[in-house]
Amino acid sequence: MAVSTKDIRNIVFLSHPGEGKTTFVENLLYRGGAISKKGSIREGTTVSDYCDDEKERKNSINLSVSSYQKQGVKVNILDAPGYLDYVGEAIAGINAADAAVMLVDAVGGVNVGTMKFWKLVRERGLPAMIVVNRMDKDNADFFKALENVQKSLSRSCVAVCYPVGTGSSFSGIADLLTKEGMGKLQDDDKAKADELSGALIEGVAESDDALLERYLEEGTLPPDDITDAFRAGVISGKIIPVVPAAAEKGIGADVVMDIIEKYMPSPEDSVPAEIVVSGGEEDAAATVEPKADSFFSAQVFKTISDPYTGQVTVFRVRSGVVRSNQSVKNSSKEMPEKFGQLFFLKGKEQVQTDSAVAGDIAAVAKLKITETNDTFCDEKSSLRFKDISFPEPAVSYSLKPKSRSDEDKISGVLAKLIAEDPAFSMIRDKQTHELVVSGMGDLHIKTMINRMKDRYGVEVDIGTPKVAYKETITANGDTQYRHKKQSGGAGQFAEVWMKVEPLSRGDGFEFVDKVVGGSIPKQFVGSCEKGVRNTMDEGAIAGFPVVDIRAIVYDGKTHPVDSKDIAFQIAAAHAFREACKKAKPVLLEPIMHVELTVPEENMGDVTGSLSSRRGRVLGMNSEAGMQVVTAEIPLEEMYKYANELKSLTAGRATYAMSFAHYEPVPPNVAQKVIAANRKEAKEE
Repeated sequence: MAVSTKDIRNIVFLSHPGEGKTTFVENLLYRGGAISKKGSIREGTTVSDYCDDEKERKNSINLSVSSYQKQGVKVNILDAPGYLDYVGEAIAGINAADAAVMLVDAVGGVNVGTMKFWKLVRERGLPAMIVVNRMDKDNADFFKALENVQKSLSRSCVAVCYPVGTGSSFSGIADLLTKEGMGKLQDDDKAKADELSGALIEGVAESDDALLERYLEEGTLPPDDITDAFRAGVISGKIIPVVPAAAEKGIGADVVMDIIEKYMPSPEDSVPAEIVVSGGEEDAAATVEPKADSFFSAQVFKTISDPYTGQVTVFRVRSGVVRSNQSVKNSSKEMPEKFGQLFFLKGKEQVQTDSAVAGDIAAVAKLKITETNDTFCDEKSSLRFKDISFPEPAVSYSLKPKSRSDEDKISGVLAKLIAEDPAFSMIRDKQTHELVVSGMGDLHIKTMINRMKDRYGVEVDIGTPKVAYKETITANGDTQYRHKKQSGGAGQFAEVWMKVEPLSRGDGFEFVDKVVGGSIPKQFVGSCEKGVRNTMDEGAIAGFPVVDIRAIVYDGKTHPVDSKDIAFQIAAAHAFREACKKAKPVLLEPIMHVELTVPEENMGDVTGSLSSRRGRVLGMNSEAGMQVVTAEIPLEEMYKYANELKSLTAGRATYAMSFAHYEPVPPNVAQKVIAANRKEAKEE
């Protein structure tokens, strides 16, 4: 059944792992009539967790899209994984949604994952609702959880429902806004619910000056005024509804569906409108309104790679209408694309459709050039939406194919996995010649490696990647070197006088010709530069590339017959190495800038561990009940530190890492690195 833009709701569901999110989504799909029977995580039959690796692990790994229609409203559900190793999937869902529903455990309260997702939701400016799930568990406490939510997330979180019973006696909820179900409450609960209901309505009235004045005069408000003001408060983010629920029993699902339908924003209510990039320059004034009678535009937020059905491109229509078998323009690539059959997703199921309207989420298969983040538009248009900002990968491993067959297929398979998950990346390290993959954590990378094997039959050995050390000098060096070779036939002769000087960090290499009087002919000065450059790649002291150095050739000697290009290359290479050895050479290592989000109680252990890993704490501040620590730590130590951090904080800490700069390796560490590299070179 076709729907209009105003009747669409795009909702991303988020939670810390294991808090019942996928089970709750299953309830919504069942009650919305999208499925005839509720699936089970234990049995691997839920709509959201449809991949083999999700069924095996019994948790979400991918962002899944599904929908239901009820009372003329279509609700697109984006079920995001809870593990922060897959945060890229959550970010994709948040960027495609107009509102968020976050689940919090009624016993454990707000966890680190909840706070991370909350921060992303607020950065995006999405309205939100909090569902306090598992109210049917022992020790469940709605009001303790509510207090925890208000303290950790926002004071704008307000209870809009009251639990009827708790633990095993939890049997339903009473609506504090409409008073529906209040008759089920007894004695103290009824009095407390009446008090909370009055406070809620008063809070709604305070969101509008005219409404507040009327409320103060009359002491009450018409239901329609309350409903309108409540919806405006939810959409603006001034009110964040909190609802008790029990996903396993299906309690709370109907109320959440009602709130989504009545109070959550449609695409027309989304603020701000999307900023676009046109003609390669950012234009802060350019926006796209989600109108069906406008030009067509859409953005790809998810790519699914399947070895059987091929690539599936999932996009949100930002304006206009798109139809099956339509020709469009991929303005990110400045190339045309031809759509085949459009469809809506229900997990892995594809529900065919003739068209999709502004605000809706649709998919198409087997496009040739399109990737995640690309923009679609009419063939005459040039607009391009700003890219979704995916996080930089934080953990890396080297990969080595197990067989020749694996080696032949690995690049193509990795390309498919990268297309599916922009938070996963691959490089061929030019210095170490290793194939290095990077992701958000150990679990993320190991999931990808398992997919390589299970989906595509490619097996690899994994290892810690080599650190890209470099060499430089800290003083001046001066030497002369004579190359002389005479072994029958034409000989070789070259003599080169060379100085080396250090350059500032990051300046690279500079070759200076200061030869006077023609002691070395110009063509052989070029040979000297070539010999030096070749040697720089091989290293002067430990086999690592030499950087930030100036080489000055200032004198030399030639032979009228035996001097030639190769002779001066060899002489200059030897002169460069000897000069470097006299110039106080040092090893350089990459230093990473790291931002760690750490529970308060673990701060001492974490900062102590950082120091033992040669890390330097640059600063710290409190954020949403956690401590955010910024630090610098050598990459070599960071490879070992990731698992240690998980152990120290029981997996509650997270971090983001980016390259900062190179700096000298301490002498005791440098000796070990040099010895290990020389040993490895001999073995090769």
